Amino acid sequence: MMSETRSPRLAVLIDADNASSKIADGLFEEIAKIGEASVRRIYGDFSHPRSKSWAEILSKHAIMPHQQFAYTTGKNASDIALVIDAMDLLHSGRFDGFCLVSSDSDFTALAARIREQGTDVYGFGEQKTPESFRQACRRFIYTENLRGVTEESQKGGGTPKKPREQLSKATQQIKKAIAELDSDDGWFALGHVGNQLLNLNSDFDPRNYGVPKLSDLVRKTNAFDIEQPKGGSMRIRLKSNGK
Repeated sequence: MMSETRSPRLAVLIDADNASSKIADGLFEEIAKIGEASVRRIYGDFSHPRSKSWAEILSKHAIMPHQQFAYTTGKNASDIALVIDAMDLLHSGRFDGFCLVSSDSDFTALAARIREQGTDVYGFGEQKTPESFRQACRRFIYTENLRGVTEESQKGGGTPKKPREQLSKATQQIKKAIAELDSDDGWFALGHVGNQLLNLNSDFDPRNYGVPKLSDLVRKTNAFDIEQPKGGSMRIRLKSNGK
């Protein structure tokens, strides 16, 4: 018998009407960091020009399309189909998490219901995504950070060229996370700080500030002392003159 620990099983459900096909490569690279995309489904009217670009890359990522014709004006059949499938998959008990790819606040209730069941939800959407949906997810990743990730990685980058958030905002968020952690000597493991940041802000991401990692962001703020013992994990603390 194999004793290898299996990666978390994830169900990836994409709203083709509210997600660009340009994120596909970066999306599945990001999901691979979380677990195994066991189910990959996309919902939309692929006879519509808006979803045509998705139809052209389905095979590349082994995404199963679910065609939904708009029989009635003003009614979103794709959303309804996605929700029905999500609940069926949830009650199968086979998945450790769901990846909901959409910028539509209509999925807020779905995300909340899945989390009530004790299952993690990872949201992927544009920065215009309403806060209600972002906060209903355990973690929310902005799709602007996923566009062109593969190409930039090949050039040695892999991050947006321009920060989307002010550095002062990151400093305040990190300070707030530290304030809610306990420490005997004033030092905090960077991993613990990162977890607390996500607990406080589901959409926190160093890439919003133009850097790929939290360690890079901490250095960039110049607001924290950094300690990294040889072979050990990085720790940080507030600088004595930090405001």
